Amino acid sequence: MKKLTEHWNGIYKKTEDENLGWYEEGFSQTLKILNLIPTWKESKMFVSGVGTSGLVDELLQSKADLVLNDLSSEAIEKLKLKYMDMGNRIEWLCQDISEPLPTDLKEIDIWIDRAVLHFLTDDVSIGQYFKNVTTSLNVGGYAIFAEFSKKGATKCAGLDVRRYDIQDLKEYLPSFECIAEEEYTFINPKGDTRPYIYALFSKIK
Repeated sequence: MKKLTEHWNGIYKKTEDENLGWYEEGFSQTLKILNLIPTWKESKMFVSGVGTSGLVDELLQSKADLVLNDLSSEAIEKLKLKYMDMGNRIEWLCQDISEPLPTDLKEIDIWIDRAVLHFLTDDVSIGQYFKNVTTSLNVGGYAIFAEFSKKGATKCAGLDVRRYDIQDLKEYLPSFECIAEEEYTFINPKGDTRPYIYALFSKIK
C-alpha cells in the first residue's frame, strides 16, 4: 500500500495535468453516460480515483454534491486548493478504494469509476472494491465504469492492469442491472489509442 501511495504521489507531484497519460480536455463520453440518468444533476456522487481530473468542474456546474476519493494525498491536496470555496458540496476521502469505506459515509446515488478498477489485480482487492460499490449505493442508484477493455493495454502508469469486458462486470454485480454498455477508444495526449469499455449499471436490490 505504502509503495502504491508513493508511486501515485510521485506522479501527481512531478507531472503537470496536461502531460498525464489519461488527461482529457473534454468529458463527452462520461457526460454521455451520465445523461442517461435523469436525476444526475441533483444527485450525490462518489468519484473513485478522482486524481486531479477536470471532470470535477463539469460535475460542480450541476447541483450535485460530491465525494472525491483518491489514494494520492498529493492529488487530493491539489483539488482542495482548487475547490476551497465549494464548502459542504464536497467531501474528501484519501484512501485505497479496495479497503472498506468509512462507516459514516452517507449513501450515494451515483458511483463514478473512470479507470480505477482496472488497477486492482488481485481477487481480494477486487472483491472488496465491489463490496464498497454495492454497500454504498442506494437501491435505485447507479454505477458508471470506464475500464481498459480486453483489447486494451496491459499496463498504465507503469503498473499492471486487469482488463474487462461487460460480462466480467455483470458477474461482479449480481444485484445490479446493466443499463448501457459501449466500447470507446480514448486517444491519450501522446496520440496512442486506449480501448475502453464503458458501462452503466443500476442497483435493483
